[in-house]
Amino acid sequence: MRNSERTKVKLLLHSGVVGTEVAAMGWVRTKRGNKNVAFVALNDGSTIHNIQVVFDMTRFTEEQLKGVTTGACIAVKGLLVDSPGSGQRVEIQANYLEVLGEADATTYPLQKKGHSMEFLREIAHLRPRTNTFGAVLRIRHAMAYAIHKYFNDKGFFYIHSPIITGSDAEGAGAMFRVTTLDLDNLPRTEDGKIDWNEDFFGKEAKLTVSGQLEAELGALALSEVYTFGPTFRAENSNTPRHLAEFWMIEPEMAFYDIQDNMDLAEDFLKYLIRYALEHCADDLEFLNKMYDNELIDRLKFVIENPFERLPYTKAIEILEAANQKWEFPVFWGADLQSEHERYLVEKHFKKPVILTDYPKEIKAFYMKQNDDGKTVRAMDVLFPKIGEIIGGSQREEVYDKLLNRIHELHIPEKDVWWYLETRKFGSAPHSGFGLGFERLLLFVTGMTNIRDVIPFPRTPKNCEF
Repeated sequence: MRNSERTKVKLLLHSGVVGTEVAAMGWVRTKRGNKNVAFVALNDGSTIHNIQVVFDMTRFTEEQLKGVTTGACIAVKGLLVDSPGSGQRVEIQANYLEVLGEADATTYPLQKKGHSMEFLREIAHLRPRTNTFGAVLRIRHAMAYAIHKYFNDKGFFYIHSPIITGSDAEGAGAMFRVTTLDLDNLPRTEDGKIDWNEDFFGKEAKLTVSGQLEAELGALALSEVYTFGPTFRAENSNTPRHLAEFWMIEPEMAFYDIQDNMDLAEDFLKYLIRYALEHCADDLEFLNKMYDNELIDRLKFVIENPFERLPYTKAIEILEAANQKWEFPVFWGADLQSEHERYLVEKHFKKPVILTDYPKEIKAFYMKQNDDGKTVRAMDVLFPKIGEIIGGSQREEVYDKLLNRIHELHIPEKDVWWYLETRKFGSAPHSGFGLGFERLLLFVTGMTNIRDVIPFPRTPKNCEF
């Protein structure tokens, strides 16, 4: 039996015509029955729902069905008929069976029972076959597609920023080093330091923490661009919110000020959540039922409410006046923690919040400085259960101000000379932001650990699969 004969389970369940001969392929979720009839739940990953395949044992032998065990891969043909069972419109009355791949019933780890998330991370090569991870991965795909569709429909251009970079111009944290040097015989300079001139690129190279700076170069030529690619942080963080390898969406827009930037971020997030509600309804209903019974209400809450916008200084006043015991102290100049951000969203305003005008000392060098000399035109979008989901700013377009800030922070000019030159040759007001893809997926799926919204998580001491 060939793939060209096959109809996906999703199509059979939704639009299959009763009384027609059909063919399906997939993996066995369960098998039950007696000496007269066998019922097999078949799933091919196209939908959260299984299709039931009925085997009349007058037409099949026990030997033929011996290999049809949980986890086995099979191909079936048969008549699509109305299903007498509840919860399904149709089922297949089989007249042909082919076992494509057997699964040893004694060692297959995904038997019909509940499994902990920790256990499933240990078998990440098999966990996409579970209902939960099938749902998460389908939603992940839908969100990736929706991101490209949103920007394409708005006239943005997709820029591919480099994964290997020559410097940590972002100042975003520890970076992974990329080298071809022999670690057992490192070349040294006269003063004993590693001689990076001997390395592949002739200089020290690392994995990128962001595509933003390169995207800015694109925006100062194409007006509106975005990147969507992997980024890397070598932080020894074992929290439910951190990965060493994750994906970032970073739009950059010429001629946008901070208000334009906030408008785009709000519209973008609402578009993505509406898209999920419209195109991932079955998977969201499953996750809502099994993991978080407030999930769908929370998604609707975000798209139905205008985001509250206020300056960081006002937020500090609200937090200082709150009758709360904070794990991290609140004061002007503090980098807000998740507990502070969630209080503003979930308890004070009861809607998503965009904070602006942060102290310049806690923000990156490239953010546009306000006239007060103390704050910059930064913006963070805060969501319920997540805290910060987007961070962005209006960028400093004035050459002298940008250069002074680079000197203040002791960033080597030789590392960012190309970035500075864009402020010398036709500079323009521009803005942008970054959305962590996995943070978005945490919100959309209701999962509580970021390791469970990426197929193969990379975390400290974990680089399996």
